[in-house]
Amino acid sequence: MTIDRTTSSRRAPSPPARLSLTPAPGGLDGMWWPRSRALTRELPSLTAALGGLCGRITGVTVNPAYWPVLPHWVSDAGRTGQVGWSTEEQDPHRLTPFSADGRWDVLVIPPETGADAAAQLMAGDGIDAPGPGGSSRRDRCPEQ
Repeated sequence: MTIDRTTSSRRAPSPPARLSLTPAPGGLDGMWWPRSRALTRELPSLTAALGGLCGRITGVTVNPAYWPVLPHWVSDAGRTGQVGWSTEEQDPHRLTPFSADGRWDVLVIPPETGADAAAQLMAGDGIDAPGPGGSSRRDRCPEQ
């Protein structure tokens, strides 16, 4: 048996979240384009990005329709937030992070979306999202 000591056992840091806090119709506070449907891998970078802009994220609610595995917790920088789910109250195309300041309604752009279409959606173009109007986060969090 040979042990290769040139490789590190530490995990590589997650790439930054592809997140836009551009307000959109239907009360959306922003758009998120994850790289995969693995929430365990994707949520830490999202909560870090939102937490860096708007305060620590304490929880996230998702609809399990498009997520094959749902973690119970998300951890970022040594802090943990609960991941909850609902098939009745949570739109399957949205994700809702929570912090002490309130909540965000974020459109999830499917990871398999092409780069051009995702860029257009991240800019808020072509979004026809039904839902309640208004958002309380837009005045607290700068656009990214």
